[in-house]
Amino acid sequence: MNIKSLVLALITVVIWGSTFAAISASLQGGYSPGHLALFRFLIASIIFAIIALWPGSKFRLPHKEDLTNILLLSLIGITVYHVCITYGQLTVSAGTAGMLIGSAPVFTTILAVIILKEKLGKIGWIGLSIGFSGITIIALGTGGSTFNVSPGVILVLIAAIATAIFFVYQKPLFKKYSPIELTAYFTWAGMIPLLIFAPGLIDEIQHATLEANISAIYIGIFPTAIAYLTWAMALSLSNASSVSSTLYLEPVISIITAWIWLRELPSTLSIIGGAIAISGVLIVQAYGKKQKIELKHPLSEQSS
Repeated sequence: MNIKSLVLALITVVIWGSTFAAISASLQGGYSPGHLALFRFLIASIIFAIIALWPGSKFRLPHKEDLTNILLLSLIGITVYHVCITYGQLTVSAGTAGMLIGSAPVFTTILAVIILKEKLGKIGWIGLSIGFSGITIIALGTGGSTFNVSPGVILVLIAAIATAIFFVYQKPLFKKYSPIELTAYFTWAGMIPLLIFAPGLIDEIQHATLEANISAIYIGIFPTAIAYLTWAMALSLSNASSVSSTLYLEPVISIITAWIWLRELPSTLSIIGGAIAISGVLIVQAYGKKQKIELKHPLSEQSS
């Protein structure tokens, strides 16, 4: 990564790290998961609409041949991710959710190997094994004193896989669109399926606590609009697996934010699992990569 890409990625990760505590605060203050997911994307959609319609803006509409890719990526990386992470946090603490989402580089690396033909050495595969071991320990730590897995863990892991797919497959689209255009497309398209949660939204906003409403507005402006934009800019300047490696900082930020904001900490077992998972990611990034073979995959063929 170059310095600009690194700075943009770190800004994103700091903002995203605070999201989990904000989601928990909104859920505890009266929001249902579906309404919260919709509300944050309504805010972000309005922000991008203002930018697109601003006088002098050179904002372009997507080409017809890219619509299928954009819609599919929006469904996976926006709709599925945010529904799963929000519903998952009904039974998973903010810090634990952050650690599980922080495992996304493990899935991103696997996708990069399969789709982008990046090569891993023996140490790289060992690192991935360590990462998965850590994820398992995190999951077991959500069951309290027993070795049970909280129901929300599966949803959060689905969200981690969804965001990995989203990061890897959106990369070829940067050859044709600017980061702000692409982020706007994903935001608008990803919001459409969330409209199923529209009934009762206004009433819920009115009855939610002040903290819940402020948290929801914060999520809509910063993690949903600003951070997705800075992340898209970072991805456009570097490769997917390198940029995604910064996500190992997200669990640390999520734990600190949840402790300061909510006075909430993950279980000791989950924290140990998080440390193991991050160690596995670091091993892969530092020692596991071999040369990358540039081969087109279906999405890049359609985008170029």
